[in-house]
This record gives sequence, structure tokens and C-alpha cells, in this order.
Amino acid sequence: MKPISELTNQEARKVAYVLMDIDDTLTLEGKLLASAYNALWKLKEAGLKVIPVTGRPAGWCDLIAREWPVDGVLGENGALAFWEEPNPVPGKLPILKTDYHNQAVRNDHPVLEQVKKRAFEEIPDLRVAKDQFARLFDLALDFAEEDPVLPLETAERIKAIAQEEGAVAKVSSIHVNIWMGHYDKLSMAETFLSKRFDWKPGPQGDLEVVFVGDSPNDEPMFKRFPLACGVANVHRYGDLIKHKPAFVASRECGEGFAEIAEILLEKRR
Repeated sequence: MKPISELTNQEARKVAYVLMDIDDTLTLEGKLLASAYNALWKLKEAGLKVIPVTGRPAGWCDLIAREWPVDGVLGENGALAFWEEPNPVPGKLPILKTDYHNQAVRNDHPVLEQVKKRAFEEIPDLRVAKDQFARLFDLALDFAEEDPVLPLETAERIKAIAQEEGAVAKVSSIHVNIWMGHYDKLSMAETFLSKRFDWKPGPQGDLEVVFVGDSPNDEPMFKRFPLACGVANVHRYGDLIKHKPAFVASRECGEGFAEIAEILLEKRR
């Protein structure tokens, strides 16, 4: 990983889309930092398309699409997309639109119940994420958002249990997200960019996208996009992330995102 300061002016000027994780990428200890939120506004005002790509639930995405300076939000690790379109009636609020991945399966699936049963039997301090009530498609098991914080080895064991039962699982900085259906952050990001903005994948299109993340569930995005960036806390995951981002910030969490945004905008000028 190269320091983000080594991003070239030429690379920065090709960027049209800035995608980012939320937890521990825009936030610090669960709070959205003012510097990170201000960076979203600056990117938006510079004419870039701003799109969070998160493991957080549909209920959060409804709010984010309506109230943040974004051009859409992809949630539940790629199960869904929310965005706003202009209202044809003058003076009326924008219209919220939604799309769901064609392989997304509702989270009342019996395999997910079996995963939860096995995980709870094996790991006494494990708990369901408190935002589970707002989810449509995945099961989120909390290992690090609430106390007691469990080690990464525990998160990896939960992932293994899910895979043994036939589910898909990804480890974030706080949850293990478990679902049915073959999709991830990347597949929905490519679909959304293509359908919404007529983005074309390939050597030129790939260089139009900057993704910023921090944890193992961001790895498909790190692998796909040549200008992918990590905030400094990406170092915590060591070999759990085999395909690391091309660039890394010197600062962690939301301050790292603000650093990346500042350098990107500066080099575009």
C-alpha cells in the first residue's frame, strides 16, 4: 500500500465516483466525525458522485439516502440500493427509489436460524446486532460494536460456522454479516453504477472509481478498483485481507477518510 499522498494529479482527475464504507471509515467509536461528514459535502460540491457502501441495514440506508450529501447508498453488503431522484412536481421533496439484488433472500431463511443457533451455543458472549430489526436480508452478529468486544479469531469462527451451513459471511470491523445469495458489496456497486450513471467497467471505467474502506468485507472492492484506498486502521487486519488497497491514509477512521478526500480534491485542482 502506497501513502495516499502518492496519488498522482492525473489519477485524481480521472475520478468521477467516490464510494466508501461507513463504520470505522467515516466513524470513530461509532460516531460520524465532523471532518468526515464535511469531506462528503466537499466531494459532492466538487461534482463527484458520492456513494456509501455499507453492511448497515435497510433502515439506515433510508435515512442516509434522504439526509446525507450522497448520490445513493448501498446497504447490507450489497443486498440493496437506495437513492433519490428529482420530483417532477415543482417544490416537492425528491422521490426515494430502491433496488434489491436479484439474489437477495429475506433474512427469515432457516439456514440463518441454524447459523445463529450454532454460533450462540459455541460463543456465549455473542449477540445479535442491535440494528437487526432494521435489516431485510442479512443476519448481523455483533462481536465488537457493543461490550464485551470479542477477538477477531471469534469473528472468523462465526464466519466458518456460517459457511459450513451453506451461507455467505463477511467480517466487518464490528459485525459478522451472514446472508443467502451470491452477491457482495462489489457486485451491487457495479450494478448500481452501471444502471444509475451508465458507468462502464474496464480499464478506463475502473480508474473513475475511488473506494475507501477499512476491513475484510471491503476486500472485493480493494481488489477490483486500482485506486482503492484504506484508512490507516486497515493495518489491524493483517493477512485477513489478502488483496489490500492500493493507497492508505496516515490517519485512522473518519480522520483518514477526510485526509483521502482532501488529497484527492487538492490533486484534481
